[in-house]
Amino acid sequence: MDQQPQGVVPHLVVEGAADALDFYKTAFGATELMRMPAEDGKRLMHAAMIVNGCHIYLMDDFPEFREQHGGNKLLGPKTNGATTFVLHLFVPDCDAAVKRATDAGCTVMMEPWDAFWGDRYGQVLDPYGHAWSFAHPLKKN
Repeated sequence: MDQQPQGVVPHLVVEGAADALDFYKTAFGATELMRMPAEDGKRLMHAAMIVNGCHIYLMDDFPEFREQHGGNKLLGPKTNGATTFVLHLFVPDCDAAVKRATDAGCTVMMEPWDAFWGDRYGQVLDPYGHAWSFAHPLKKN
């Protein structure tokens, strides 16, 4: 990778990481940095992308290795039945970002609105089960 990542890098677990990586390019303008296929040639052990100037890693769920690693709970949102976080992006135009994401296949969780804290804000859920929010500051009168 040609750019040093920020201090905290989200690492998403998904079912279908290769497809997710391609989806994130369309929905969020992601730039793929690398992908490392698993031995089965179908799943990804690791991938890296940049979204909105920040690094995000992703990998497929590997249920066959959970017990080997202390029964870890690294489950994708679809396996888990829910996501436990929202990836937030500051963007120039919240409405345009929500439209781009929904045109790509995301589901609107919260239509863009003028939030009381001074941002235009909206949320979507991607087809892999991860929540994303977008905001831009409202103009002050």
